Amino acid sequence: MITLAEGLRLPTNGLDYTILAIYFAVVLGIGFAARRSVKTSLDFFLSGRSLPAWVTGLAFVAANLGATEILGMAANGAQYGAYTVHWYWIGAIPAMVFLGLVMMPFYYGSKVRSVPEFLLHRFGPSSHLLSSVIFAVSSVLIAGVNLYAMAIVLQALLGWPQWVAIVIAGLFVLVYITIGGLSSAIYNEVLQFFVILAALIPLTVVGLKRVGGWDGLTHSLTSSHGDAFLTAWKGTGIGETNPLGANWLTIVLGLGFVMSFGYWTTNFAEVQRALSAKNLSAAQRTPLIAAFPKIFIPLVVVVPGLIALVMEPTLGKTDPSKGGLQYNDAIPVLMRDLLPNGVLGIAVTGLLAAFMAGMAANVSSFNTVFTNDIWAAYLKKGREDRYYLATGRVVTAVGVLIGMGTAFIASSFSNIMNYLQTLFSFFNVPLFVVFIIGMFWKRTSAAAGFWGLLSGTAAAMVNYFWFYKQGIISIPSDQGANFVSSIVAFVVGALVMVVVTMVTKPKPAASLAGLVYGTRSPGMEEPPAEGDDAWYRKPALLGWGALVLAAVCYIPFSF
Repeated sequence: MITLAEGLRLPTNGLDYTILAIYFAVVLGIGFAARRSVKTSLDFFLSGRSLPAWVTGLAFVAANLGATEILGMAANGAQYGAYTVHWYWIGAIPAMVFLGLVMMPFYYGSKVRSVPEFLLHRFGPSSHLLSSVIFAVSSVLIAGVNLYAMAIVLQALLGWPQWVAIVIAGLFVLVYITIGGLSSAIYNEVLQFFVILAALIPLTVVGLKRVGGWDGLTHSLTSSHGDAFLTAWKGTGIGETNPLGANWLTIVLGLGFVMSFGYWTTNFAEVQRALSAKNLSAAQRTPLIAAFPKIFIPLVVVVPGLIALVMEPTLGKTDPSKGGLQYNDAIPVLMRDLLPNGVLGIAVTGLLAAFMAGMAANVSSFNTVFTNDIWAAYLKKGREDRYYLATGRVVTAVGVLIGMGTAFIASSFSNIMNYLQTLFSFFNVPLFVVFIIGMFWKRTSAAAGFWGLLSGTAAAMVNYFWFYKQGIISIPSDQGANFVSSIVAFVVGALVMVVVTMVTKPKPAASLAGLVYGTRSPGMEEPPAEGDDAWYRKPALLGWGALVLAAVCYIPFSF
């Protein structure tokens, strides 16, 4: 387990704790208010499919803007420099646009309650059960990462023991999701989005002022780490070295295509927010609305990591067991050194909000998949709706408790984003290859879906644990290994699917309506609502606008 630096302790006072208490009271208040709208299992798991696009869009980006994102991407900024922007402008925006324009009509139009349920209709029960189990396992592991990240902050900054931080924060998430279901989680995520920004923007502005502005920051880092550290593409030629340990091919294919599309298009913790929208148009616009704030998140997450590296050059270079600072400590270091009381309380509250957003997203998706896709589908069929509503609440408690246990697994990684990306390469990428081939190739058989998913997952694990960890192949960094594992998972899964499809019988064409590109189901024939001719309600325009804006942001960091 990681020993955190004692010097990170914050001089918090009564004002800071008052701000924290007010926030917790508001969170629980939203949970109790949402309870009145929960009358059926659909209300609990998908908010009755009734929420407007702007609410689901902000919840979509907030669900990803968890403690892992803030601490992890700031750690990446300190460790890898400007290469970290790839996770946003190539590793998020194109996939979010693809989800909104191409995949949401299939998800929402088929009226499924979860991503694995889509596989049930497309491939059958074997792929459905396997994907449900894989997603359930990955959800509680990632929920544990959020808990551990929050424990880092509370132990280092407030002096709380790790187990106390994990239990207290976990119980708050448990209460408001159990009471109010997905609506409680989503409305809290909208609140948390603004609280997080209220914490990060002052931290970034004051930090830049302390290091002499952008010119002072770039001068300091160029002197200490070289010119390539502040560029996104320099040094990424095949055979060249860079801090990320990846070349342009593994960045574009491994991160920009396989990992990114695998996460954003098949991760139910995100897709669930779009499925709760009130109609197909709102569901499509959910990830597209989220893409615009996502474009600018590096300014308040990655840049603070760079600032912390200037203010504390020993980050990641000294033994943590002897009190040295890790890359994970980048944000806590800035909070300790830059913020006065009051503002400090807002910053700590912002990190707690980030933790709750990330964990709530995974817990709410876990209870949906376990209840609907495992319990109701295979163990307890045909019960009354109120039985599944009660089961969902019990499963929520179980998910939080398991997340508390898995929180300690994350403690073995000095950069929690490395751990998170490893999980994505294992679980999301194989799921994506099954989706993308099954959605665009009508001939794909049910057996191909199952064996493609299983072989892709196994291939990623073999590459990481055997070839990389045992030194059989040389990859400069964990992140580089994750990119390679993602490519291996995609290629192996795709080849297995093609081979199995050639020797097995495809599903009847009549059963594929609305599940394969070029076909439509009745649920997809939704007429536009009144006023949907406004430009901000046109998914294609929003999608292309996000892509252009992301490309413009890339220009200053390119070379």
